[in-house]
Amino acid sequence: MTIVPTGTDIAAATPAGKGVGPLLRAWRERRRVSQLELALRADSSARHISFVETGRSRPSEEMVLRLAEHLDVPVRERNSLLLAAGYAPHYPETPLDDPALDALREGLERLIQGYEPYPALVVDAGYDVVAANRGITMLLDGVPESLLQPPLNAMRLTLHPQGMAPRIRNLGEWRGHLLAQMERQIALHRSEPLRALYEEVAAYPAPETADGGDDGDSLDEPSPAVPYFALPMRIEHDGRVLSFVSSISTFNTPMDVTVSELAIETFLPADPATAKYLHALGD
Repeated sequence: MTIVPTGTDIAAATPAGKGVGPLLRAWRERRRVSQLELALRADSSARHISFVETGRSRPSEEMVLRLAEHLDVPVRERNSLLLAAGYAPHYPETPLDDPALDALREGLERLIQGYEPYPALVVDAGYDVVAANRGITMLLDGVPESLLQPPLNAMRLTLHPQGMAPRIRNLGEWRGHLLAQMERQIALHRSEPLRALYEEVAAYPAPETADGGDDGDSLDEPSPAVPYFALPMRIEHDGRVLSFVSSISTFNTPMDVTVSELAIETFLPADPATAKYLHALGD
């Protein structure tokens, strides 16, 4: 599947109309960092941090960026802090289909294609799929066309009762894992579109057959239990139960809002039977 631009509008985590001081204080409290600790990290003083937070002192552009870095503020919200302080945004937001990101797109394509026959995909901050390999296509077997219209959304495809959910044998556990992941993202970004997506998928009914079945790699022939090293997603495919554990990667020190919000999720076979089956499919 080719990388495509998405129209996801992730709202800034900082509401308009507030000065930078209260916003910085909110981030500091969210990170559970004292004024003194932040001052030591940022080579400043607790008194100056206090003055900035109460509006008695206007921080320089450099100071805003420095505080945001030490508070691990997401790139998009760093721009919001700068705007609240009266400065221009520091980080560009380049559309994913812009020629400037050609090398990035090509690199992502090579990365996920090189991961085949194992599933891999790239999503944005709203969990819209911007790229996927043939392994993901295999997992989507049987999903109706109505759910496969762009933009594809990974959470919706996974948890919708007509999507992958009826085939996920441990849906209760996997659903809880995904919802907790979204809750962490909402706490970080306070994005209204992301919250709306969360409320939608959290309201999906779980199929009656979820969490049932045996642990074998065949629906009819159980095999010995496998000691999983992480929570697996166990999903039926063509009469077998495949087990995967997932890993999510992001870019180190991104300098662009779009790039900062991309995540690469790969699915590693959680048992020898799954690995053998996927390699057989790829032959």
